[in-house]
Amino acid sequence: MAAPSVADESSSDASRYPIRTVSALTGVSVLTLRAWERRYGLVTPMRTDGGHRVYTRADIDTIFRVLALVDSGVAIGQVKQVMDKSSAAQSPQHGEGPWAAYRARMVAAIAQFDEYLLDDVYNEMLSLYPNERVTNLALLPLLVELGERWDAAEGGIAQEHFLAVFLRNKFGAQFHHRRRATSGPKLVVACLPGEHHEIGALLFSLAAHERGCRLVLLGANIPAPEVAYAANTSQTDVVVLSGSVELPPEWFANDLAALVRAASVPVFVGGTVSLNHHEEIVAAGAIPLGCHIESGLNRLFSELQPAN
Repeated sequence: MAAPSVADESSSDASRYPIRTVSALTGVSVLTLRAWERRYGLVTPMRTDGGHRVYTRADIDTIFRVLALVDSGVAIGQVKQVMDKSSAAQSPQHGEGPWAAYRARMVAAIAQFDEYLLDDVYNEMLSLYPNERVTNLALLPLLVELGERWDAAEGGIAQEHFLAVFLRNKFGAQFHHRRRATSGPKLVVACLPGEHHEIGALLFSLAAHERGCRLVLLGANIPAPEVAYAANTSQTDVVVLSGSVELPPEWFANDLAALVRAASVPVFVGGTVSLNHHEEIVAAGAIPLGCHIESGLNRLFSELQPAN
């Protein structure tokens, strides 16, 4: 079956991304993306009139889901079957392994504002699976699922804050009890101006800590000059910004570019803003990381490798 087409290769629709942008954001090579399309039918991008592949946000989400399944041990040849079964399932118990059921239990606990029940589910997952798998297969999909409901649902804002406080406390405890890193790269991690949701930044920081990174966490809604000050004062190796907020183009051209110059270290930008403003981030001298934590960390470490 022929791939869908788009009317014009230079379409201004910001939700369409060329294959090289998708490769940079996900860490999946262009050749692999083509193989996933032709050999396995995992993602079918649209085509411009000129025949070039362009991907939607949904396609990028599918690529991250493929990566998570492969990371969990599913063979690439079996990924489509697993995803098709999960999509066709009518109840959480028939989803991908135990993860859909875990997410359903967490949703129920959040809906009731039951911290003890939520804590039981979270601790059960961590007792059985590595933190990386809990993050990729339970927490990140849960945040996406709930994000779609919270905007319109009654009590959605209260539920969102309830989960955010719970996870912030859990992550804080994990940071406190982990062995202190002494030799890995130092990261200043901050949320973009206007970004009040810290969970994505905290999840990234927790994964970075497990990879031996030292961390300076600044939290939500940090102006770019303050990030630069913290980076220079702490003698950091890397700055990582996180967010999903919409910022005007002049912020990237002015504030982000000034931060890159002032920090004098690599500046990375992750979260959905790195999908929607990929070109502006690159033009400012920063590096887009995408939304997938492990792929983003791999990109960060590859950029820090000394050139041969």
